[in-house]
Amino acid sequence: MQNQAMAKNILFIMCDQLRADYLSCYGHPFLETPNIDSLAERGVRFENAYCQAPLCGPSRASFYTGRYLSSHGALANEDPLKLGELSLGDYLNNLNYRTVLVGKSEARSNQDALARLQIDKYSKIGKLQAQGGFENFDHFGGIYPDEIVPDDFAYNDYLRSNGYDGDNPWESWANSAFDADGKKVSGWKMRNANLPSAVSEEHSETAYTTNRALEFLSGVNENDRWCLHLSYIKPHWPYLVPAPYHELYSKDQILPVVRNPDELQDPHPVFQAFQEQIYSRNFSRDEVRERVIPAYMGLIKQVDDHLGRVFEMLKSKKIMDSTLIVFAADHGDYLGDHWLGEKDLFHEPSVRIPLIVCDPETSAESTRGSVNHDFVEAVDIVPTMVEFAGGKICKQRMEGQSLLPLTRGTAIPENQREYTISQIDYSDRGPRVSLNLHPYECRAHMIRSKDWKYILHEKFRPQLFDLKNDPEEFFDLGADPEYSSVRLQMHEQLFIWFRKRLIRTEMEHDFLFEMGVERDEKMGILIGHW
Repeated sequence: MQNQAMAKNILFIMCDQLRADYLSCYGHPFLETPNIDSLAERGVRFENAYCQAPLCGPSRASFYTGRYLSSHGALANEDPLKLGELSLGDYLNNLNYRTVLVGKSEARSNQDALARLQIDKYSKIGKLQAQGGFENFDHFGGIYPDEIVPDDFAYNDYLRSNGYDGDNPWESWANSAFDADGKKVSGWKMRNANLPSAVSEEHSETAYTTNRALEFLSGVNENDRWCLHLSYIKPHWPYLVPAPYHELYSKDQILPVVRNPDELQDPHPVFQAFQEQIYSRNFSRDEVRERVIPAYMGLIKQVDDHLGRVFEMLKSKKIMDSTLIVFAADHGDYLGDHWLGEKDLFHEPSVRIPLIVCDPETSAESTRGSVNHDFVEAVDIVPTMVEFAGGKICKQRMEGQSLLPLTRGTAIPENQREYTISQIDYSDRGPRVSLNLHPYECRAHMIRSKDWKYILHEKFRPQLFDLKNDPEEFFDLGADPEYSSVRLQMHEQLFIWFRKRLIRTEMEHDFLFEMGVERDEKMGILIGHW
């Protein structure tokens, strides 16, 4: 596929809060996503891909740095990255790539660090740092109630230019609908999820984000080197979708709920605290699931349709076959499974994500259309893209592994992961208050092997699930004395993983092998000689 004379480009597509099993290529029986499926047909679909945190900001920080939560330190949505952290944009910019963002990043400006170093936050460096190293072609975070909407919100300007009035058209149109009586109602209320949004489809969030991506792509040519991060807010809540997508699916086409009454009997304290949140109580009601999930499906279908526009643009410019395309989600969505809503915890609907890599190189021909069952992670994306771009893997920083050996059939079995890791800090979530915890105590760490899932909690007993005999994770064995040896083994594996975090980031990896006594003595430093 790859024409060696053409520049190598990267299209990094992300959807927010998209479950893997709500795509047809991952097995959904009713929701057809032919454009995303086409990527799987041309690339490799990863069946066992996991995010490093089931929460937007921390997960994306891992996607963008190639580092785990414990390493990059951005534990919640409001956390900025440490100024010394390098991101995908930094790596690719050094390789002469133009690295741009259209859509959501969840990155935050580290204003204290910028002020300490006397760097203007409006300077080129300051702006890049605020978006994780990406050039801000059009940042669209997706959640803009009146209290926090910025004055320079481009989507609001776009809506006003198309006749939508009000101080905040996102709230009054994109996040609103008209009920049967013609009254305008809010998208924040899930009872309105069956209604079409008040904004037309052509002016909706997904359409606008796609339009902006197409504007960028229309200006590139076959000799440019670019990485476009096309990051859709949807199908993240509010669960409101424009016509005709609001009525494409019915309650009979949603996946059966995965929950068991035994999960409500003496549950783990953290699990119980999340079950008691208002979104979980609501999603535990069948009428809510039957009202909301068809809209969730419509939001996904809309994204897929608009991705078709993007792929057609790549084809028309004859750059489809020189572009690495990565499709992923930052985390999943419980949608009522396990008596939960939202994400945050470590059941499969929350922590397992869709991941498709379409590698244009001719060396990837043998794997096209295949399904890979290895454990792969969000931290693998940065080394994958840097290697594709011709860069060097930063061994002292990148904690993931390039996926190109898997797309090109050259993977070494010894490098196959035996387990996957995910972590969460829920200090800004409701359970911190209900459990009366200090923010530093609101942390949990998951290690998942083929057969077991172990979750270490800071303040409470661990959780353990036997995935071989209980694949739906209904029965928590975290306090069962019969499984104490398994818990001990998994705890030790997690401890070993913690000790291997790359915290010595400022020293070149290969230079460490040059250090020592021989080097010192060549420099005239003679320690302990007689």
